Amino acid sequence: MDAQPLYDLAPIARLMLLGVVIALGPLAWVWLRNRHAPPAHRLRVLTLVTLFLTFDLVLFGAFTRLTDSGLGCPDWPGCYGAASPIGAHADISAAQQAMPTGPVTFSKAWVEMIHRYLATAVGVLILVLASVSWVERRRLSVHWAWPLVTLVWVCLQGAFGALTVTMKLFPAIVTLHLLGGLVLLALLRAQAVAYQMGELGSQGRQPVSAGLRLALVAGFALVWLQIALGGWVSTNYAVLACSDFPTCQGSWWPSMNFQEGFTLWRELGENHRGEAIGFPALTAIHYVHRLMAYAVLAVLLALAWRLWRHLALARTARLLLAVALWQFVTGLSNVVLDWPLLAAVSHTGGAAALVIVFTGAIASTRRSPQGRAAPSSSLSLSGSTP
Repeated sequence: MDAQPLYDLAPIARLMLLGVVIALGPLAWVWLRNRHAPPAHRLRVLTLVTLFLTFDLVLFGAFTRLTDSGLGCPDWPGCYGAASPIGAHADISAAQQAMPTGPVTFSKAWVEMIHRYLATAVGVLILVLASVSWVERRRLSVHWAWPLVTLVWVCLQGAFGALTVTMKLFPAIVTLHLLGGLVLLALLRAQAVAYQMGELGSQGRQPVSAGLRLALVAGFALVWLQIALGGWVSTNYAVLACSDFPTCQGSWWPSMNFQEGFTLWRELGENHRGEAIGFPALTAIHYVHRLMAYAVLAVLLALAWRLWRHLALARTARLLLAVALWQFVTGLSNVVLDWPLLAAVSHTGGAAALVIVFTGAIASTRRSPQGRAAPSSSLSLSGSTP
């Protein structure tokens, strides 16, 4: 049998059409419920719907990775040159018969293709957002370039999705694909807040002290670093390198190989020499993420306490506290319960929620001109909704 080409664009028109069909549902719902609203409000609602579906897409991407379905269809954008596993029945049957527990099975192929269908639908929604923003640019307070940047980013994210398959789950590419999905969430959340602030006017953004503003930005940067470390753990399948807590392998400082573990450009399961990656390297990957988690949790708790002191930011504080505790519980569950699928997907969801909460908090606040926060009781909660 001839080798399957990595790229086969034959089904791309049908995949795009399917993405349009899926996107028509959310588009129709937004239009029918907001047809008499001003353009900025309709765009804000559509942005929030797209944000919700993108969050679901990130979760389903984690499910795809964690069920080893990332190579369920070994080519891109279709499945053995077909638009669905139905059209690839013969090829999938042959691959599954040759290797029943291998990367290509009917269930894995469907998981992979559903992920691609959802991604295409999200791309269509973002294309609509960019197009409508351009048409209505003279009537909007939000610059039309923001939706355009989001459109460019989702195209780049699609390219990384293709590389994830064609480069056979190359750890650095898979990690960047995860981070790219979270950046997309941040862009959409920032746009939604911008539309909201445009409706509220100049008093929409909550003034905070320079110190609190800096703390939010620094905390967000630390969260991004921790997410990257967590993605590196997941894409290298290093979660079970430490199966006890709070120690690792019965030690507070187990045997670790940092150089091998954090060599970024290498094949899955191999070190930079092309040999099988050693267990000390996987231990280093896991334990660095765990140690950083302690620091991130302390920062999140401190930030939640500071935000709680501002009445208009109390909801953000509660959300930040809830997600921080969620991450601790799901992360611990991954270790002590032998990496259950539900806990693993939920942990990715918590990371995505942190990105949304932080982006909303930063986008809906501003540094007080006097360098001090205005009295919190003078502003409504609407401007601080994360």
